[in-house]
Amino acid sequence: MRRTKILVTGASGFVGSALVKRLADSPSYDTIAAVRTNDFNCPHGAAVCKVDSLGLDTDYRDILAGVDVVVHCAARVHIMNDTGADPLAMFRLVNVEGTLNLARQAADSGVNRFIFLSSIKVNGDRSQFSRPLTPDDTPNPSDPYGVSKFEAEVGLRKIAESSGMQLVVVRPPLVYGPGVKANFYAMMSWLNQGIPLPFGAIFNKRSFVSIDNLVDLLYVCLEHPNAGNEIFLVSDGEDLSTTELLRILAKALGKPARLVPVPVWLMRVAAILVRRRSLSTRLFDSLQVDISKTETVLGWTPPVSIDKALNLTARNFLETNGL
Repeated sequence: MRRTKILVTGASGFVGSALVKRLADSPSYDTIAAVRTNDFNCPHGAAVCKVDSLGLDTDYRDILAGVDVVVHCAARVHIMNDTGADPLAMFRLVNVEGTLNLARQAADSGVNRFIFLSSIKVNGDRSQFSRPLTPDDTPNPSDPYGVSKFEAEVGLRKIAESSGMQLVVVRPPLVYGPGVKANFYAMMSWLNQGIPLPFGAIFNKRSFVSIDNLVDLLYVCLEHPNAGNEIFLVSDGEDLSTTELLRILAKALGKPARLVPVPVWLMRVAAILVRRRSLSTRLFDSLQVDISKTETVLGWTPPVSIDKALNLTARNFLETNGL
């Protein structure tokens, strides 16, 4: 019996590597991991192919031969306080032009389904009035990264409609888990050092998704008959305030949560003065997503609770740092 052949782009990244590991453990799939680096530690059971860039001129025809499903995780990722001369042009080059080049070749090669890892930033950077964001909301991207992901979705939809290749779009919020970097790692480092933080009175609500839950949804989307030509939001199914998140992480790290209740309005002013408005949005505003469509259409629920996922993340942080 022929096994389904899967191509995962961005396979050395945080999400891509976790997905490749999950696929390599399955007897149902032949997996190709597309990477840009030579030092990717590919799981046994998956094949590696080198791709120099995700650009307009990249030729994927040999790689796509016989592929049934493409899971496109490669992207120019969101950068806080991007100082490039034209950030939107740089995001468009990779996230729009590069993505559409791959999709056109996938359609021409007979790929059945193209799964695009997008971003909740297509919806916007906040939810308001206790109304979670939904897949049917009018897109409202507020930064170059979100704009590029939205434009890629629009272009992919046109390719799917003209070719018959099914498109599945998944928009995650902040993804965390063992090995997470950037701001999430910084928060754990602050908590572990016992540094007092002025985040003791933040009453927002934000959705997060653990790497295990996101990978599980992507795995379901590979062949689920109801996934084709749909947009899905994903989360852990439980929303936390920034204060609640920090308290849970501190407990998981075995440290006291030294959170000072500084008024949010004062911290917003300080963030504006030091030109960190985007960071203040992430810390103080709400961003809730509604995953009811994902649950109903796919029969999917997050398999890992947020408490367990945060504990696994904290444990990995301690082990990695020899603590």
